[in-house]
Amino acid sequence: MTVPLPHVCRASLLAWTFLFCALAAAPAAPSPAQRVVSQTVGTDELLLDLADPAQIAALSHLGREPAFSQEASEAAAYPMLKSIDAESVMRFRPDLVLVASYTEAPTLALLRRAGVKLIVVERFESLEDVYANIRTIGAALGHTDRAEALVLRTKQRVAELARKLEGVKPVRVLAVSTYPFTAGLHTTFQDLCDHAGALNVAGEAGLVGHASTPDEKLLTWNPELLIASDTEGSDLEARLRQVPAYRHLPALEAGRLVLLPGPLMASVTHHRVEAFEALARKLHPERFR
Repeated sequence: MTVPLPHVCRASLLAWTFLFCALAAAPAAPSPAQRVVSQTVGTDELLLDLADPAQIAALSHLGREPAFSQEASEAAAYPMLKSIDAESVMRFRPDLVLVASYTEAPTLALLRRAGVKLIVVERFESLEDVYANIRTIGAALGHTDRAEALVLRTKQRVAELARKLEGVKPVRVLAVSTYPFTAGLHTTFQDLCDHAGALNVAGEAGLVGHASTPDEKLLTWNPELLIASDTEGSDLEARLRQVPAYRHLPALEAGRLVLLPGPLMASVTHHRVEAFEALARKLHPERFR
């Protein structure tokens, strides 16, 4: 049967009309952010490694401090927030603000009320969290390619470290501080131990998160080595000897205390891999000769 030409044209027109309407109804891809303000050191580091310089409106008030940031010198090239409040952020007329789950709730509420788009970094305990944060921020900046490249480079370093540490006996370690808390499971310190050839004795004992140091149990945990941030000061060992929870630990009595750079110890970004490598070298120097 021959279909009359007008019917063919009409069917073709209807098909094209349907396709056009479907494309028109599809949501447009969001435009990349052009004026981004970062409120935390962690988001500073991600922004610096993913954004074009012109996209960075301001960085956190701690971003230029080497005691807190691995990219303090790079951060010095950009405007700095005077404080963490909403007013300080809005001075820079941002179209995107990077914050964290620990940002004060009133500040978040004021920023939302002002109609500013927020990316709230909720999780950063594990490397998988870090990779997700890199991809989320990279997409908002219009740089998914840079985000994937950064994830790939990080994974390659982690794999190389794992290869060097294959078969090592984990060293029993404990995170210490003059503050009465230690780090257990689901913390960045646990992630550090998992990748550096260490066993976190607090995690082994079932401690979750950052919890009060259980004085009466520390001796039974039997850590071989104590780990702390160098921001605690060079006299930390002497001060720990005055803390009842630590003074009788054989590791402290033997002076087995390792200090890691503060920005690495507290890192919530891809820079934590440098902490993995630094601790692994301390614990298993024979694998790096």
